[in-house]
Amino acid sequence: MAIDKKTVENVAHLARIELNPKELDKLSHQLQDILGFIDKLSRLDISKTPPTSHILLLSNILREDTPKPSLPVDKALANAPSREADFFSVPKVIE
Repeated sequence: MAIDKKTVENVAHLARIELNPKELDKLSHQLQDILGFIDKLSRLDISKTPPTSHILLLSNILREDTPKPSLPVDKALANAPSREADFFSVPKVIE
């Protein structure tokens, strides 16, 4: 598919984007290059390539999810500017 200045100008009009002639020329060349690259990729033979989610053979390295004791309430609220019983106290925000 060829992208010319008229096509870019039409799409810019539909998107309500104002382009000067220099930007119009630059953008039409860039879009043509992008479409050319996509066309080149579509011509590749990938019939023997298995679908992958990542190009490198990686596996997740995760730690064991083991339960641990929670932070004590007094320690968690030690630096709270304001607290009410075992909770943070924050100003009411209603508009």
